Amino acid sequence: MTIIWNVPPQEFRDLMSVKESRPTALLTGARSWGAVSTVLDLPIAVQAEPERLDIDYLDMLADGLPPEVEVVYGVGAGLVADVSKYVGWKRGLPTVLVPTALSQDGLFTALVSARIKGTVEYVTTGPVNRIIVDWDVIRMAPPQVRGAGIIELLTIVTGLLDWKYAAERNQTTADTRYQPWAAGVMAGIAQQAFKIAEGVGKGRVEALRNLLDLMVLEVQLTNQLGHNRPQEGSEQYFAYAVEQKLRRGRLLPYADRVGPGLLIAASLHGQNVEPIRATLESAGIRLNQLSPAIIEDTLKTLPDYVVKHDLPYSILNDLDLDAERIAEIMAATGLG
Repeated sequence: MTIIWNVPPQEFRDLMSVKESRPTALLTGARSWGAVSTVLDLPIAVQAEPERLDIDYLDMLADGLPPEVEVVYGVGAGLVADVSKYVGWKRGLPTVLVPTALSQDGLFTALVSARIKGTVEYVTTGPVNRIIVDWDVIRMAPPQVRGAGIIELLTIVTGLLDWKYAAERNQTTADTRYQPWAAGVMAGIAQQAFKIAEGVGKGRVEALRNLLDLMVLEVQLTNQLGHNRPQEGSEQYFAYAVEQKLRRGRLLPYADRVGPGLLIAASLHGQNVEPIRATLESAGIRLNQLSPAIIEDTLKTLPDYVVKHDLPYSILNDLDLDAERIAEIMAATGLG
């Protein structure tokens, strides 16, 4: 049986108007909860601040919920959204997300990016029951996370390149075959991202609403296709691999890892990276959170990493990233 998932209902409202009576499991972060705790009244039975997405850790959180909990609330974005989806799904509980930033499209997907055996594997949980958006909360988020989800739209640029690259070498499956109509629609979404980036970076509500709408369209199209090839490619594989170099510390925000990966992937495909760099920076995306040494070390083993973890075919499958090529990439992307 094939299921085409929907995106969750979205409510745009003042958080003070939310009335929740069910005993609640609250998953959040210190900054996120600090931003809304005075306006969002929840009957909290248990509260946790998740820090990672390892599958064993997710199972531990889900198994540890008290039996009286009737609903899961995820207040935050990114990691909190994924953890909340998983915990709600594992325990069969309704799940509500209250984003404090639009930092990635996981708010709207039916998937959780769990960490399993050294890489990212998607666990299908289905979408959450509803999302509550208060624009006053979103626009007050730190600029580096407020609209960082724009990177989900910009990765379409390199995702499409890798998808077509794989198709031209007969390396797609029947389910992931290249479809020009879908590529065209996704390219149009990416074009809009370039147009709204400055407004997103400045925290303009109109631009942030455009960002939300574009992320929803991107997610619904990948739901229809049944795969993420038009939006995920070698830029994501770099982000997966570099995460393994950072395991000792707190998980670096998604955009901080994917941003450099996007520049690298564009360079590998022979694209001019400057428009992409300028757009990322205008939207508030940080490109300096990974040291050049970490980036170079990741690039050395990246082709082997994609083969080891059997990631969807991309330009990385056909590259030998020797020291000279890595130096060229670092210079072309400005990451050196």
